[in-house]
Amino acid sequence: MAINFPDDLIELERSAWAAIQAGTLTVDTALAVQQRITAFAAETGQARIDVEMALKRAVRHAETGNGA
Repeated sequence: MAINFPDDLIELERSAWAAIQAGTLTVDTALAVQQRITAFAAETGQARIDVEMALKRAVRHAETGNGA
């Protein structure tokens, strides 16, 4: 499933992913990502879990060409 994510959501996920890798993820950062994912899913009429999984693929696997 290809989803056209807004830039702010991509940046939030990139920030969270970098923090996860550095071992510095905070509850506030994780919560901000989850709230934006939920809002985007509601705005677009998609399931939140589908949005979240596609976003993670797009951000975390972009360098391998396996992103959404």
